[in-house]
Amino acid sequence: MGTKPEEERERPRLYLISPATIELDHFEAAFRDALAGGDVACFQLRLKDRPKEEIIAAAKRLFPIAKAANVAFLLNDDVDLAKELSVDGVHVGAEDMPYKEARALLGPEAIIGVTCKNSRHLAMEGGEMGADYVAFGAFFPSSTKANTTKADPEILEWWANTTTVPSVAIGGITVENAETILRSGADFLAVGNGVWGYKDGPKEAVAAFNRVIDKVMTT
Repeated sequence: MGTKPEEERERPRLYLISPATIELDHFEAAFRDALAGGDVACFQLRLKDRPKEEIIAAAKRLFPIAKAANVAFLLNDDVDLAKELSVDGVHVGAEDMPYKEARALLGPEAIIGVTCKNSRHLAMEGGEMGADYVAFGAFFPSSTKANTTKADPEILEWWANTTTVPSVAIGGITVENAETILRSGADFLAVGNGVWGYKDGPKEAVAAFNRVIDKVMTT
């Protein structure tokens, strides 16, 4: 087995995830800084267990910034709110609204990704139903999610050789450990604290991640 030859592989991209709690003015500045650092495909607003009005305020502030930068804007879990705010899509976990219901509510153009943790069965199921991506992880200890399921990078290699549905790798990914995940076949790197907590700031983090991606694509 082996991942696709690099000449056949689309360049992997970054998928940013917000902290679980934010101070909106401060985070807006960090978000703008990150997007100035280089290529970013997607941003997920993941304000876990926060009041609805707080999530709405953050989405209304951050969505136009993402849109202007051509970055897809997803909400975590809340399909109804994603529809209400007309964002680009939603990420749903195993305990959230089922994929088919989410698709029926949001329509064919919405981006809908599904959590698969380390389950090949859930990934195959999601891919067959039409999910826009499947998310595997956690690959490393994560400061964003305390209760995580450990995943082995081999599952990314298996997926890359099984289907064309994109994979998102998540869980403790940093500039220092991203190369292993990329070489295993991940299409997207989902990064939270690896960007927001980076020693030189979010802009430099995004630039550094993109340098790692370019290295993998050329060596």
